[in-house]
Amino acid sequence: MVLLTMVLTKYALIESFVSPSYLSNFKFVLLTISVLCITAGGYIINDIFDIETDKINKPNKVFIDVTISKSNAWRFYLVFTFWGIIIGKYLSVTLLDIKYSLIFVICSILLFIYSYFFKRVSLIGNLIISFLISLSILLVYEFHYKLALINENFTSLLLQNIIFSYIIFSFFTTLVREIIKDIEDINGDLKINAKTLPIVIGRKRANRVALGFSVLLLLFLIVLIREFIIENPVFLGYSIVFLLIPTGYFIYKLYDAKTKKDYSYLSKLMKLIMFFGILSMLLFKLI
Repeated sequence: MVLLTMVLTKYALIESFVSPSYLSNFKFVLLTISVLCITAGGYIINDIFDIETDKINKPNKVFIDVTISKSNAWRFYLVFTFWGIIIGKYLSVTLLDIKYSLIFVICSILLFIYSYFFKRVSLIGNLIISFLISLSILLVYEFHYKLALINENFTSLLLQNIIFSYIIFSFFTTLVREIIKDIEDINGDLKINAKTLPIVIGRKRANRVALGFSVLLLLFLIVLIREFIIENPVFLGYSIVFLLIPTGYFIYKLYDAKTKKDYSYLSKLMKLIMFFGILSMLLFKLI
């Protein structure tokens, strides 16, 4: 999903407004590798700290101490994270702004702290992951924008607004899904005395929090359609069929969700909404 998001942000969205993008193919590949390495490291460290909870919540998806040893998992984490930071630093130097390298360092630190501590803290962990996921869109745009400034050219204000609309969409869909996953995984989290949102305020109240954010997502989509999309029949049709209706259906199913199976289904449904939302970037090639 991260790779797809970054590829579509550059080649479908940005290059529909500025072609070719100031971010060259070579630099984009390096940026993508850096982000994917840090993301992979984040997944590995998360699995290392979640061995006990995953044995309860996802017994068929436990890989550490089953497929690979814990010591090898730590090695993989360090290698992926190291190269992610090094490549990110190299890119920052080529942009003549070493401060950009801090983004890759901070993201790596946040992923570690999230897995070690904040994942088990009510709502904060959900917000951190939602921010980091949406950052993949911002990074592609920021590197393009920085290169455009170096070349004394400014990117479109409309493009900037669209980019931030996708960032908000990515943030809310991820946040809702993270809360849903916490409700789904409550049994394993109870075993390690985690303080996730459903444990702190109860499963029913956590459901209502997720419901509230889902309604905000739906309202956000409606505002976007009204302000930017309503006059374009292709975008309008796509948004109604693949975003509005599924989000409305998601809210309907979430309202009555009770079992682990219900929340597992909702998690997959939200991932599908995320996918179609990001895929809509392809439509900019048509207009």
